[in-house]
Amino acid sequence: MDFDSLQPAAVWRHFATLCRIPRPSGHEAAIREAIANWATERGLATSIDEAGNLLIRKPASPGYENRPSVILQGHLDMVCQKNAGCDHDFLRDSIKPVLKDGWLQAEHTTLGADNGIGVALALAVLEADNIAHPALEVLLTADEEAGMSGAQGLEPGLLQGKLLINIDTEDWGEFYLGCAGGMDVDVRRELQPQPVPAGLSAVVLTLDGLHGGHSGVDIHLQRGNAIKLLVRALQRLAQAGLDFRLAALSGGTARNALPREAQATLLLAPAAQVLLEETLAAARREIADELAGVDEGFRLGVAPAAVPPDGVVDAQAQRELLAALDAAPHGVRRNSSRVPGVVETSDNLGVLRLTPALFEATFMVRSLRDEGAATLAREIAGLFELAGARAQPRGAYPGWAPNPESPLLALFQQVYAQEFDGEAAVKVIHAGLECGILSAKYPEVDMISFGPDIRGAHAPGERVAVESVGKAWRLLVAVLAAVPAPAGGLPRAFSPVLP
Repeated sequence: MDFDSLQPAAVWRHFATLCRIPRPSGHEAAIREAIANWATERGLATSIDEAGNLLIRKPASPGYENRPSVILQGHLDMVCQKNAGCDHDFLRDSIKPVLKDGWLQAEHTTLGADNGIGVALALAVLEADNIAHPALEVLLTADEEAGMSGAQGLEPGLLQGKLLINIDTEDWGEFYLGCAGGMDVDVRRELQPQPVPAGLSAVVLTLDGLHGGHSGVDIHLQRGNAIKLLVRALQRLAQAGLDFRLAALSGGTARNALPREAQATLLLAPAAQVLLEETLAAARREIADELAGVDEGFRLGVAPAAVPPDGVVDAQAQRELLAALDAAPHGVRRNSSRVPGVVETSDNLGVLRLTPALFEATFMVRSLRDEGAATLAREIAGLFELAGARAQPRGAYPGWAPNPESPLLALFQQVYAQEFDGEAAVKVIHAGLECGILSAKYPEVDMISFGPDIRGAHAPGERVAVESVGKAWRLLVAVLAAVPAPAGGLPRAFSPVLP
C-alpha cells in the first residue's frame, strides 16, 4: 500500500509505521521503542513506566503557555484476528492494507485502525511545528485490548494535564462522554482423558462464515456466536439420539471479539452417519433462519477427521459441560433505562478450548453499572461451578460516568459547529474505554473521546474511512488552538495554524 497519496500525510505516515511493526497485545515493545526513539530524536521528553505505557511531552506553542495542558491518549496494541486459511503471523508480519472506495482496509486480517489511527493522530500533533496548542502529553498505553493492564498500572500523579482527549472511538461526528465497565470470567475444569472407544469413526464439525465483530459495540446486532451455535448443534445431535463422544471443541481467539469460527471433533459409529447428516441439515435450516439478514455467510459442515484423536472427553463431563455451555448467557442482557438506545449489560463467550484433559473458557462481561457486570459475572460463575468447573472473575475495570456539563464537551461542540457547520451527537458507548480507569485515577481531569469512522473493528476486513481521518485531524487541531486561558471562555475566533 502506498500511503503517500493519502492526506493528512503525517497521520498516514505514522499509521504506515504502525502497520509495519507488529503490535499484538502483550507484544508492544517493538512499536513502543520505535515511537520513543522517534520522539527522542525530535527533542521530546519520553518515559516508559513499569506497565509498559509510553508518555511523551511537548511544550506549549508560543502564547499558549498559560492555557490548560492537554493529554492526547490512545493505546499501542491491536486485536489480532484473521480468516481461516490466512497464513499471516501477527508476531512477525506487517499488516497489508488496501484502498477501496475511500476506505483503507485489511482484507483477511484486522487492520489495527483501532487504535492505530488514534495513535497516528497524536503523533502527527507532536510532529507538527506550525499548529497552535497548549502543553501536550501523549499517553500511549499497553495491553488495552487484552485487559487494559496498561491503564490499570498507570501511576497516579504521573499525568499533569487538565484535559484528556481519548482518540479511540469509531464514529465520526459523535462525542463520547461515558463507557461501560466490565470484567472477564475465566472458567476451567481439569478432566480425566478417556481412551477412544473401538469401532468409532472421527469426524470434524466446522461452523464458520460468521461476520464477527467487536463484543461491545456490535453486541446489539445479534450476530452469531460460533461457539454457542456449534454447541447448540451438538446438543441437537444428542437430543436426536445420536451417541457420540467428543474429542475436542474449540472456538474464538479473543475475549473481546465475537467468535466467527468453531470446530468439534466427534467419534461415532459409522451407522450413525445418516442420522448425523439429517440432524445437521435441520440445525442448518434453523440457524440460517435465525441469522437471516444478519449473518448470511453462516456455514455448518462436516468432514472426516484428518488425524484420528488419541482420547475422548469423559462421558459425564461431556454432558455437563455441553449443557452448561448451551445454557450460558451470551449477548445483550439488559438495555439501559437511563440512556435510551444504549445497551446496559452484556456478555460475550469469546474463547473456548476443550480437550480430553482440560476445559477452558473466557467470558467478557460489560455494563454501564459496575454492579450489573458483577451480577452477571456471578451468574456465569455459578452456572459453571454446578458443572464442576472453577470460575474466576478477573480484571474488573470501572465504567466512565458521563458528565453532560463537561467544559471540554462544550469546547468540542462549539469548535465542531464552527468547523463543520453542524452539530455532533453526544453518546455513551457499550465498550471499555480507558477513560473509565483514567477518570478513577485522575478524577479532576475533564475527558472526552472521539475518532474517525472505523467499521468491523476486531474482525478481518476492518476498515477506516480515509476522509473521516482528515476531518478528525482538522477537528483535533482546531480544538487544541481553541483551548481557552483559565480566565476566559472559548475565543470567538481562533487560528489553528501558527503564523
